[in-house]
Amino acid sequence: MLAAILAAAALNFSTGDADLAWSVASDLVERHTPRDAGTTRGRAAAVFLRDAARNAGADARVDIFTVSVRGVRKSMSNVVAEFCRDPSAGWIVLVSHFDTKPGVPCPGANDGASTSGLLVALAGVLSRTPELPCNVMLLWTDGEECVDCYSEEDGLWGSRRAASLLASSRRDVIAVICLDMLGDRRLGVSIPRNSSSSLVSVALDAAARVGMADRVSAVPELVKDDHVPFLLKGFRAIDLIDFHYGSAPGLNDWWHTKADTMDKVASASLLASARLVLEMVAALTGDGAI
Repeated sequence: MLAAILAAAALNFSTGDADLAWSVASDLVERHTPRDAGTTRGRAAAVFLRDAARNAGADARVDIFTVSVRGVRKSMSNVVAEFCRDPSAGWIVLVSHFDTKPGVPCPGANDGASTSGLLVALAGVLSRTPELPCNVMLLWTDGEECVDCYSEEDGLWGSRRAASLLASSRRDVIAVICLDMLGDRRLGVSIPRNSSSSLVSVALDAAARVGMADRVSAVPELVKDDHVPFLLKGFRAIDLIDFHYGSAPGLNDWWHTKADTMDKVASASLLASARLVLEMVAALTGDGAI
């Protein structure tokens, strides 16, 4: 277990990594807006993220799958990168969606692009860490956004696909951590009630250790996000989301609008979010891990 603790301590996310995350997010917005699931632009966005992750050192691939969205067959594309320390060891899965809200003129800078860029930067950190504390899967999901309202035929397509494949693989999954809208300049991370309670405790304790106790809180709301399909498959999963993203504190009026642009996204927020996540990884793979 000492080796796992030392390896976790080596997962250092720097300001340069945060700048890379911002840059990848910015390029994704500039080159692939809109990127609605099941569209040519959506597929191009997946290829862009695959190539960005490869440039960061990951062996990334595109997983293409077909679903029926309210009776219409659509082809969607997840992006997957795996860092396997030991095939018999446990896995931590980090998830971000990259698609934009269908039919809405929304760049999706914070909602999708920010954390997708963050996963690319994390790929760089993982690739240069000689001994990882556990196996890590990075997952960029397509089809998180619903057309009308979330249901079995609308939304969360990529995470449903990934959760099903992960359950079939029978891997030992320590935790699934969903990252969403974490680039907000006024970062405030909410953990919805429909997150695994043991992981909520890990996140709050990690936040205190990295100096973010005042910016991370458990909230009573239920949130339908990419962590839900993993919960339904029996995995421990948590959603880290900034759901107050707007023109004034407490508002969310930039969400799913043309105002969701890169000037609202800060490298400092991505840096803080990454350090929170890596502190959680350290806690989950050290002594007393759940």
